[in-house]
Amino acid sequence: MLQETVLRLNGIEKYPPMFICNEAHRFIAAEQIRQLGLKDTDILLEPVGRNTAPAIALAAFRALKQYKDPVLLVLAADHVIYDQKAFHHTVEKAIPLAQQNKLVTFGVVPTSAETGYGYIFRGEAFSDDAFKVAKFVEKPDLDTAMQYLESGEYYWNSGMFMFKASIYLAELKKHRHDIYEICEKAIADQTPDLDFIRINKEVFETCPEDSIDYAVMEKTLDAVVVPFDAGWNDVGGFTALWQLSEQDKDGNVFKGDVVSTKTHNTLVVADYKLVAAVGVDDLVIISTKDALLVAHKDKSQEVKAIVNHLKAGNRKEVMFHREVYRPWGKYDSVDSAECFQVKRITVKPGAKLSVQMHRHRAEHWIVVSGTAKVTNGDKDIVLTENQSTYIPVGVIHSLENPGKMPLELIEVQSGSYLGEDDIVRFEDRYGRS
Repeated sequence: MLQETVLRLNGIEKYPPMFICNEAHRFIAAEQIRQLGLKDTDILLEPVGRNTAPAIALAAFRALKQYKDPVLLVLAADHVIYDQKAFHHTVEKAIPLAQQNKLVTFGVVPTSAETGYGYIFRGEAFSDDAFKVAKFVEKPDLDTAMQYLESGEYYWNSGMFMFKASIYLAELKKHRHDIYEICEKAIADQTPDLDFIRINKEVFETCPEDSIDYAVMEKTLDAVVVPFDAGWNDVGGFTALWQLSEQDKDGNVFKGDVVSTKTHNTLVVADYKLVAAVGVDDLVIISTKDALLVAHKDKSQEVKAIVNHLKAGNRKEVMFHREVYRPWGKYDSVDSAECFQVKRITVKPGAKLSVQMHRHRAEHWIVVSGTAKVTNGDKDIVLTENQSTYIPVGVIHSLENPGKMPLELIEVQSGSYLGEDDIVRFEDRYGRS
């Protein structure tokens, strides 16, 4: 969906896109961008999540350093828009409004009485293509949503915006000076890291959490809404994913290795292993390497309560994924117990892990496919399929893929401590300490 968001902009004159994501997602985002073949892009990293108002402020400060007060088009990466031509037409209508120093929001023309979206109540006409924003309203109950739909004066709040970088920052400074000041200070201390831009973590952690709607759009006198009708959907939950996907004759959507009987109106996503559904209706079943979710479609939004419960219990699933992306590739933690861990490691062609050592663990590498160039102490060796090497505790080592195909290997770790922080790096082409 990140790639689709970028590709949706094809045909619109623009600068290279800027991406804003949490630091923990940086390599996933970078891999998506690499697959698109994009050049000269920035990936701006938030050390912690502080909602959209600070995130957009960081991007605006960064953009002002690169260009002469550019117009920003702010898009989320979890939207589906079926009519790209209509999307382009709406964006083009918004550009002159932003150039007139207006803060533009895109209001989706509602097709149903939706209770899962916030709404925008339009005021008087500002131009042929836009209305002044009278007010933003929270997600309504069904009766209220029906009234909104019948009135024709309310739009779904899409969460997409357009404005000059300077105008957004001026309004943020006026209405949330605390957020403005902290973001300005945090990004003043920025550090390039490959394709990433890091900001001052200690400063940004003190930033209040607030959305652009609450911090700016509901307070400014210069907000206008451009009606937007292009087959839009905010894929904010699994039920929305089921609605958007092609369903079989029984109303089911199956992704991955799924078999079923007497099952109806059910979404099953099987990332990792076979899922069998027998005699169930209206369920969401999501099977990943990390966890299994089973929920009624009408209750799938309540997964947030489960996440909060996991956080309260300090469950590792909240913080760690089995499959982890790195600049050189990825690894999958296949199995672990006291004193041992097994990983499947994938190294991209031409990529190299850091020259490193471990104080508490030894490692055994077995090549599954591809070619590995290994430094093991004072020896440099080349390993191919079914060959292996053993690296004792405290020995300096490195791993590189000199070939044209991905390198796959199994790593067996053994020792008294197996944490990812037991790495002493001596050399790293990706600038990691």
